[in-house]
This record gives sequence, C-alpha cells and structure tokens, in this order.
Amino acid sequence: METVRASDYHDIAQVEEPRISPDGDEVAFVRKVPKSDDEYEEVIYVVPVGGDKPRQFTVAEGVDSQPRWSPSGDRLAFVSTRGADDDRPQLWVMPTDGGEARQVTDVVGGVSQIAWSPDGTKIAFAQQVTDEDRQQERDLGLDGDEYEPEDPDPRVIDRMVYRADQQYFDGRRSHVYVADLEGDDAEIERLTDGDYDHAEPEWADDSTLYYSARRTGDPDDNIVIDIAEYDLDADEETEVVTQTTGWAASMAATSDGRLAYAYTPEENATLRQTEIEVLDRETGEVVTPTESLDRTLSVDISFQWGPDEDLLYFVTPDEGEYAVWRAPGDASDDPERVVGDGQVDGMSVGDDAIAFTRSEWDHPGDVFVSTLGGAESRRLTRLNSDYLDDRAVCQPEEIRFENDSGDEIQGWVLTPPDFDGAAWNAAEQSSGDGPRGTDGEYPLAVEIHGGPHSMWTTSGTMWHEFQLLAAQGYVVFWSNPRGSTGYGEEFMAELREGQWGPPAYEDIMAGVDEVASRDYVDEDSMFVTGGSYGGYMTTWVVGHTDRFEGAVSQRGVYDLNSFYGSTDAFKLIEWDFDTTPWEDSEFLWDQSPTAYADQVETPTLLIHADEDYRVPVNNAEMLYLMLKKNDVETRLVRYPREGHELSRSGEPAHVVDRLERIVRWFDGYSDHHDAPKALERGDEGLSADEDDEADEEDGDGDE
Repeated sequence: METVRASDYHDIAQVEEPRISPDGDEVAFVRKVPKSDDEYEEVIYVVPVGGDKPRQFTVAEGVDSQPRWSPSGDRLAFVSTRGADDDRPQLWVMPTDGGEARQVTDVVGGVSQIAWSPDGTKIAFAQQVTDEDRQQERDLGLDGDEYEPEDPDPRVIDRMVYRADQQYFDGRRSHVYVADLEGDDAEIERLTDGDYDHAEPEWADDSTLYYSARRTGDPDDNIVIDIAEYDLDADEETEVVTQTTGWAASMAATSDGRLAYAYTPEENATLRQTEIEVLDRETGEVVTPTESLDRTLSVDISFQWGPDEDLLYFVTPDEGEYAVWRAPGDASDDPERVVGDGQVDGMSVGDDAIAFTRSEWDHPGDVFVSTLGGAESRRLTRLNSDYLDDRAVCQPEEIRFENDSGDEIQGWVLTPPDFDGAAWNAAEQSSGDGPRGTDGEYPLAVEIHGGPHSMWTTSGTMWHEFQLLAAQGYVVFWSNPRGSTGYGEEFMAELREGQWGPPAYEDIMAGVDEVASRDYVDEDSMFVTGGSYGGYMTTWVVGHTDRFEGAVSQRGVYDLNSFYGSTDAFKLIEWDFDTTPWEDSEFLWDQSPTAYADQVETPTLLIHADEDYRVPVNNAEMLYLMLKKNDVETRLVRYPREGHELSRSGEPAHVVDRLERIVRWFDGYSDHHDAPKALERGDEGLSADEDDEADEEDGDGDE
C-alpha cells in the first residue's frame, strides 16, 4: 500500500455546500478537484438520500457554486463562471427534471449570496460594484457587451480598509439585487445604493426582504451592522429592524415574523464568543437561544430554522470537533448536541433530515445525512474511495495534558504508517531498542494553528498535511492551546492584553514535552511549523528555545506595529492587545517575534504569498532580513497570485510545492532522513522541477 504524497493533492476531491431538496429525497453539493496546475474543477452533484451513487448535475465548464433548490424543488439555482471570458460568476437556474440551464444575469460585479423568494418567482443576490457601474447600469446587465474594468492608475485610496482577500476594493461596494424570473428575460432590480456595503439577503415573505447594512460612523472602524427591511411592493427600505454587532450579519427568518441573527459583543470582540439572538417583531422581545452554551457560533456556516420553525440548528467548534447543535428559538431550553464526530463544515436542514458535509480522520470529506435529532446518521458519498483504498492513512491518538499552570490542553499524536506500537514495546522490553533498532526512532513535527481564535480537529483542511508528514516518517503533534475556540470564552480570552506568545508557548511546549518523552520519539530531532498566527507562534518558539532542528514559518504576523498598519484586521490588535502603535509601540514590539530575531538559531524557512492582504508580505520580508543579518540559515519563498488562503485554496501546483518545501526543509536537518539541506538542493525533488524535466524530454523527442 502506498503512503500519502504531496502530489496526491491533485487526486483528492473536496466536498462543499450541501443543500437538501425540499422533498428530502436528494442532496446537492459541490465537488471540487484540481483540474490542472493552476485551476480547479468545481461541479454540482446530486446524491439521493436513499443510497444510490451521486450523479453529476452541471457540466464541467467554469466554476460552479452555491446550489440552491427552489421552494418547490423543480429548479436548482447556482452561481457559475461558465461561458465567461473572465472570472465573474453569474446566476443560473436549471430544471431538476432535465433540460438546459438558463443564464439569469450578465452583470459586471459577479453574483454571490443567492436566496430564493418563498414563492419561487424571484432570487435575491449581492454583487460588488462601483458608483460608476451603478450609474451606467452595468450592475443590471451588460447586454452581451464585453467590459473589463481597468486597474486604477494611479490608485487613489480614501477608505480606511481598502483591500481584503486578494483584491483592492477600488470603489466597489456590495449591494443587494432581486432577479424576477417570470417571463423569458429576467428583470434585475437594485434595492440598495450609496457608499456603504449591503449584503446577506434573507426573505421574510414573498415581497419583503431583510439585508445587512454597514453604515454607522466609519464602517471600516467598527462592527456595527443594521438589519434593514425592504418592501418590494412599495419599492423602498421601510425600516431598520434591529442593529447588531459582529463580523457578518448572518440571519434566518421565520414565516411568523421572528428573526434570528448573529451577535458578538463589540467590546474586545475578538475575545468574545458569537451568539444567536432572536427578535420577535410582534412583541419586540429579544432572546438568546445559545446563551447557556459556552461555545462560539461558527459564522461561516449558516444557521437555519428547523421544519416547524421552533428549533434553530447551528454549528460550533467543540473540543476538537465541529458539531451541529439545535436550540429552541424562544430560549426555553438548553441547546442539544445533534451531530459531531469529526469536522462539520456545511449543513442544510430539511423537513425530516439534516444534510451535512463532514471530514474525519480517515477521509477528507463526504456528504452525510442525519435524522433531525441526530439519532441516526448515514454516509451518502465516498468521493475519495479509490484514492483511500490505495493509501496508508493513520489514525491520530487524542491526548490530554496539563500546562505548567494546571490547565488541561487537548492535542493529538499521529505516528508514521510503519509504526507498530505493540512491536515497539515488545522490542524495547527485550533489548532496549525499537523495531528499527534506533534509540530515537522518529523525529517529531509540531504543527501550530492560526487564528489565534480558531480550533484544530483531526481532519478538515489539515488532513492531507498531517498524513503527509506522518508518511514521511515524522510523528506529528498538534494541539489547541489557550486562545483556541471550542473550550469556552474564558479559555479563548486567555490571550487578552497582548499575551499572544507566552500562554500558547507554555501550552505547546508542555505538549512537546509530553510527546517527546515517548521512547519512540527522538527529542533531539524536532521540527515546528504553522501559518498566520501559527507563523507568529513558530517564530516566537524558535526565538525562545533552541530545541528545534528546523522551522517553517508561513504567512506569519512577525511585527505587530507594521501588521496593524497594513492589514484589514487591525481590530485584532486593538482588542487582543488593548492598544495601538501610537499608544504603546514599545509594548507591541516586545510582543512581536521580530524582537527576538537575534536569539534565533534554528534554521527557518519562510513561506508567504505576494497577494496576502490579511498578513501582507512585508512581515516576511522584515523577518527574512533580520534572520539573514543574524546568520540564521533561512530562505524566503514567495508565491505569486496567491493570498492568505494559499494552503487551503491556492493554485494546485502551489499547494503541492508548499507541502514539498516543508518536508524538504525538515528532512535536510533530520538525522533520520538521508537528504541534503534544502539550501543545497535547488529545485531537486520538487514536482515543479520534475514537470520541467518532463517538458524538456518531450521537447527533445519532438525535434
């Protein structure tokens, strides 16, 4: 049986966005798989709940996403780039009983956040457009005209936050639209206007729409969100229904006038958990169904009302799992855990069942269905069965250990495929050596998560990387130190007042000590890596100990003062550190990994993306120069066309290259791997180098 390789990424299918049909018979989902070195194929599939194999619903042309059943189930709306010369997604609708898909929009800003009206005659959506686009009505339709906006030259910036993800806003604002599907040609109407962002359309009834609006003070400098009501018959916004605070105004409405929405307390919001509040518009009463649950809402996964509109279903991180919960919308009882056992990253509630996507230690993700109460669950797809049948995949061991302060920390240990615990113990008792005859049997690779307020599981987006390192002969250790979500608000808030480094360092190193004490781990051959906040902590670790033989720090925050001035997430500094650079730059410097660059002795590889606007590349440039000046063995690898999500959704060739470079860097400093240092190897051993050699051979053969 083969072991997991970095290049296997090209063969692994991902599953996203499950949606159960109104009759509960089928689940639509998106299957995503690398198509080439720089593209993905994203196609919508439908799988019967009864157990048959999934069938492809849309053609493999462009990128499809956001499948949404019409209320009657006779049509499926989706967003796609098919037939376009650019990457702007448009709205399409396709009959579910066969027939051709109909393109509904041809708009300049691209379509997102689609939502059917209850009667199935309209679809609301959002798109990002400029004031000029609105004036020229390019946001309503291009009528087949080719239009490609030019990048500003020069780029004049007036907003406080002027870029995010991998793009500059360049005057674009998010607005809400409605497409009327009655008639041969859909009629597009814009509902919102002005220099503010409007988003998250949610239908209250056939002629009433809710949406969010960021228009209090400077919206870039606060998290205040209006939830407004728009009357389509009167063609006007009628009122601001309520105001909330948070990162996004996720909401879900009932037919009798209740509105559920996400709420995060504004004060020190990064250290606070997100709740669900429910407003009864008839009485004005507001209740919090999640109040008794000491877990934060996963805002990336939409919460939904159940079939009788009595119960709310939602997802939270929960001690190494992402679980589905339900709670009475009137807050009359405590939330109940419905589905767990892995990482749930998508959910859809039907009349009789919940459809969800989940990854577990033995697979990177599939579609499942469960009864509403979670009593029975069934797996509907096995998208990677052929791949997994031929790969040695190892099961992580959960461990619980105490830090020096007496707190319990959860972590996991993954051993290589050839590790045999029983054989090791028997050989150790008889001869003092392990089965491979080495005192320190395996090197240790320590992984640190980002966030800092996030949580790792045994699966999710790290499944491939963890299994790869184990396959390469490393014992892999990862944990959820203080600051992580999933263990209550107090645990998450342990990083308050700028304590990003010390508490997590204490917890991580306590776990390292626990794992390194095992006889089959070579404590003289340990390595560490992490991304984003994990990059911060990787560099913090090697600046405070020389116990690691090599480190790979990725897309990290290394200098807090410069990070504050170049990121869209500057509130993270204001709330987690309770200061700003002009108030206490010396304190922020002391809490920055760069302040300890002269104490680093560990060979350190730096990985960053050129279009990372969450943690701009200047952070890596600064650290790289400091390490070079202090004679640390280092290298900076920069990926063009990539942003902060490189490791999760970057170009396939870049994702593979990044994994290979991590392994090569570790191998070069490991006594257990017969490999030269990466600094001495050039591109040898990288897939990109092998592809170049193959191209040269093909070229020679053609001449």
